[in-house]
Amino acid sequence: LSFSTAYYPQTDGLAERMIQTLEEMIRRFCAYGLEFTDSDGFTHDWCTQIPALEPAYKKTIHSSTGKTPAMLEKGWNTRLPYDNLKRT
Repeated sequence: LSFSTAYYPQTDGLAERMIQTLEEMIRRFCAYGLEFTDSDGFTHDWCTQIPALEPAYKKTIHSSTGKTPAMLEKGWNTRLPYDNLKRT
């Protein structure tokens, strides 16, 4: 995420779209319940998992660019923990 100058109309639309996308991600994330138990038996509140949304967002291909934000920002796609799982 990056910051923009206040009252700069050219970035207002981009900021609004980003907020809309994050709201949708949080809404879907919360739809699974407020608490969940991981494979180790630890119970987590949904708000502790919010930081996991940023890497997921950065790895999502956007229709306007055809690329991920990570690819545009760094030049390569980031890897998430589930990317390391072997496919069978």
